[in-house]
Amino acid sequence: MVYISSSSAATKKFGFDLARKILRLGPGRRARVLALTGDLGSGKTTLVQGFFRGLGLRRRATSPTFILMRRAALGRGKFRNVFHLDAYRLRKLSELQVLELEPVMLNSKNIVLIEWADRIKGALPRLKASSVLWVRLSHGQQENQRVIGLRNTKKYEYTKHSA
Repeated sequence: MVYISSSSAATKKFGFDLARKILRLGPGRRARVLALTGDLGSGKTTLVQGFFRGLGLRRRATSPTFILMRRAALGRGKFRNVFHLDAYRLRKLSELQVLELEPVMLNSKNIVLIEWADRIKGALPRLKASSVLWVRLSHGQQENQRVIGLRNTKKYEYTKHSA
């Protein structure tokens, strides 16, 4: 599935709608994982900001580039936590060990958003994510345009989206 966003507001709305869809799906056997990829400035963090709003979080999502990962509690719903990871600064997969991601990925009450996920792609199967939704963002033909592509596993089956 491909979606064309004409503005940062539309990218946030896409993230918002995607979060609502995942909340409706509910937990799987393990964490729900969104693997975000794309060049600098392609809208990964903007999409995460909309996603956080869709989860009902009031706090602003900022990319955890220097601390690598942040956790936000989601309250009493089907999911308990959302983890926001930025793999931009990681140079090798062994650097993930300090984050102790395996228990996070095994917990079905977690949602995990990974910016620059292509840098740790080899670790995701080992981390036993139940389903990974790959979200590729790229610059469009106009200045504020973004192309958002989803490559999914059967569990997500995200249908056509319109703005």
